[in-house]
Amino acid sequence: MTIIAAADGSALGNPGPMGWAWYIDDNSWAAGGAPYGTNNIGELTAVLELLRATAHTDDDLLIHCDSRYVIDSITKWMPGWKKKGWKKADGKPVMNLEIIKALDCEISGRSVRFEWVKGHAGHPLNEAADSRANGAAQAYQNGTPVNSGPGFAGAAPAAPPAPPAPQPVETQPTLFDDIDDDPFSEIRVVISPEEQRRLGARARAAGVSPEEFLRGLI
Repeated sequence: MTIIAAADGSALGNPGPMGWAWYIDDNSWAAGGAPYGTNNIGELTAVLELLRATAHTDDDLLIHCDSRYVIDSITKWMPGWKKKGWKKADGKPVMNLEIIKALDCEISGRSVRFEWVKGHAGHPLNEAADSRANGAAQAYQNGTPVNSGPGFAGAAPAAPPAPPAPQPVETQPTLFDDIDDDPFSEIRVVISPEEQRRLGARARAAGVSPEEFLRGLI
């Protein structure tokens, strides 16, 4: 299965209040922004957030994008920049380096394709992403909350299986299971009156009760 999405950015005044958005359908999209940024930052961030939102899927990803800068940065220039220590061919630092590095990390090992589309030309996915990115930029300009969207509505990350419930252990009765904890609780001693008298005398001589004296004999 292939996820088909559009990613777009907007900056009012460029630079200025910035918005980004990615869009799959009305149930699966997201938007955000910042008080200040460039259009290129918005475009790059839209792709980055799309990659992060779909990172747990095994599906291929096709991204419609109206920015040649974004597509070329990721598909053509980024490998060379990385080999040169994130420097351009003229030795100058790569612009928007932190986002570029994050994109390099997120795209690694994934099946991702880009398709350029002309902006503001009626492409349904691109128009939907553009309007949401612009709405986010307008919200930052006006100081109002950004409609961040529902996020990715695809399959959620699989939860780890629950550990098996503990099972009761059946034990075999032992030889002494029916014996009370107190070994004297069930002992019955029957003695004659004469023996009782002698027992009492011996107990008094020992300074204990007859019961305690008898326990000492058992």
